[in-house]
Amino acid sequence: MSNYRIETTCVQGGYTPGNGEPRQIPIVQSTTFKYATSEDMGKLFDLEASGYFYTRLQNPTNDYVAAKLAALEGGTAAMLTSSGQAANFYAVFNIANCGDHVVASSTIYGGTYNLFAVTMKKMGIDFTFVSPDCSDEELEAAFRPNTKAVFGETIANPALTVLDIERFAKAAHAHGVPLIIDNTFATPVGCRPIEWGCDIVTHSTTKYMDGHGCAVGGAIIDSGRFDWMAHADKFPGLCTPDDSYHGITYAEKFGKEGAFITKCTAQLMRDFGSIQSPQNAFYLNLGLESLHVRMPRHCENGLAVASFLKGHPKISFVTYPGLEGDKYYELAQKYMPNGTCGVVSFGFKGGRKAAETFMKTLKLIAIETHVADARSCCLHPANATHRQMNDEELIACGITADLVRLSCGLESSADLIEDIKQALEAVE
Repeated sequence: MSNYRIETTCVQGGYTPGNGEPRQIPIVQSTTFKYATSEDMGKLFDLEASGYFYTRLQNPTNDYVAAKLAALEGGTAAMLTSSGQAANFYAVFNIANCGDHVVASSTIYGGTYNLFAVTMKKMGIDFTFVSPDCSDEELEAAFRPNTKAVFGETIANPALTVLDIERFAKAAHAHGVPLIIDNTFATPVGCRPIEWGCDIVTHSTTKYMDGHGCAVGGAIIDSGRFDWMAHADKFPGLCTPDDSYHGITYAEKFGKEGAFITKCTAQLMRDFGSIQSPQNAFYLNLGLESLHVRMPRHCENGLAVASFLKGHPKISFVTYPGLEGDKYYELAQKYMPNGTCGVVSFGFKGGRKAAETFMKTLKLIAIETHVADARSCCLHPANATHRQMNDEELIACGITADLVRLSCGLESSADLIEDIKQALEAVE
């Protein structure tokens, strides 16, 4: 599918049925798979043959969808996980272990920030958080001899900062480490980070990719471009023998194109088991088939709402990278010229109380711990997804107590604006 445009890949990528086979990808709802001999199965356990033996590691349905995602992002290999959180954990933990260090953007999603700053810190991995707007000197100063990766988001949730992918990729590569980008909000329809120097892409497929709020999931896509063996001393897990698989060295046996995902599957999925269910993978594929049609509408609605809010007397600020005059507008035009996302963040002159009044007065737009699907919804991050952060951490993430994150769905933009207008009337 590499020669087809992204619209065609959304619809037909990853799976080509043979004569008399199902036109839609089949749901292989089975935990295990039968083999004629122990020797046949043994080859799978030794990574000497491809195939399936237990769905905790791999499943045909999942692999069809993962192949579509790899094609959409321009990567060489991909895997599905049970959630976006699992995808980000696996992507980092696959190369960073106890005693290692990672540089990360400070404006990343609160759940990811907590995963890094609290949970993975308990595992002995240190993180240095830098502003996406940091100077080159500040970015350079964040690296250590034991740094193993740089992590950021194309469009941060909910701060909506836009990462300068090329600049962060250049810094990462100068230190011999990969750049990992969470591309959830932009999706490959809006931005393909690999084309700008990113090495590993992650997604919460729960969001725009699924698009309907019916299936939680995540994904990791490898660009196949990072030369692990050129930095073998930094990545022993990929570049030295794995005793649990009879001494296989992943970077040698599977090359740049397959080493990262193979190790992530063979080790992390084997041991942690955060697999996406085949049923959810099927739902995800249904969403992907219309992703290229839906994303322009999300962006159109987001821009319409942001434009309305920008001039309202009760609104203190509006953040939307697709809106001319936004701090990140120029970067967004560079990396996402055809649209950013449908998410708008804004604040109230009346502070936290005004934000709370606004939210409980909405009628059409629902309050949900969710974002980026067909139905519009909103959230007050300081009271929800980022509730675990103190005021200093909130500010570092680009969040204030009065900030509301509004995800514009596929409804009429006029109806969304009418709902926002009536809710603002209740705000003092």
